[in-house]
Amino acid sequence: MIAKLSGLLDSAGESSAVIDVEGVGYLVFCSGRTLAALPAPGERASLLIETQVSQDHIHLYGFADAAERSWFRLLNTVQGVGAKVALAILSVLEPGELARAIAAQDKAAVTRAQGVGPKLAGRIVSELKDKAGGITLGPGALMAGAAAAARLEGAAADAVSALVNLGYRRSDAFGVVAALQHRLGAAAGFDALVKAGLRELSS
Repeated sequence: MIAKLSGLLDSAGESSAVIDVEGVGYLVFCSGRTLAALPAPGERASLLIETQVSQDHIHLYGFADAAERSWFRLLNTVQGVGAKVALAILSVLEPGELARAIAAQDKAAVTRAQGVGPKLAGRIVSELKDKAGGITLGPGALMAGAAAAARLEGAAADAVSALVNLGYRRSDAFGVVAALQHRLGAAAGFDALVKAGLRELSS
């Protein structure tokens, strides 16, 4: 299996690049983040590679760093998330942002990716919340998201208590309210947070 490619950048498109290694051009599919980090054509480029083999093709996926590759692998463990969707998510959320979104159970952040609807986003944040801590970038970003949720005060803390009293798990209520407060702003009131929280938790 190919784990890394280093050579000259031949060309780059909207979703892929061609790396010339000693005269052999390798087509590598990449996230928008990785493509934006590539040098100009003709200059040296190096990408970490994930190789996927099926009955009818061999595809290479390239990453600017180990954290992005680790998230790509983890995202592919979720039912309904293939390579294309994983790259779309990594195009709109860098590894740290994705870790925070999962820690806060912020489905809306994940739905920014093309091809990800609310149902799939909910499955992603739910299934990965217990797996993301050991990823290559370390637990720091994930812990930061959890810590932010733990510092909720005022209307946000009251909204969490209300959702818990309605039967939702405290961790889920914390995550949803933290994400809503980030989106709606610190001035968001109790009623708005509870109503929006109920919509998020029941979707």
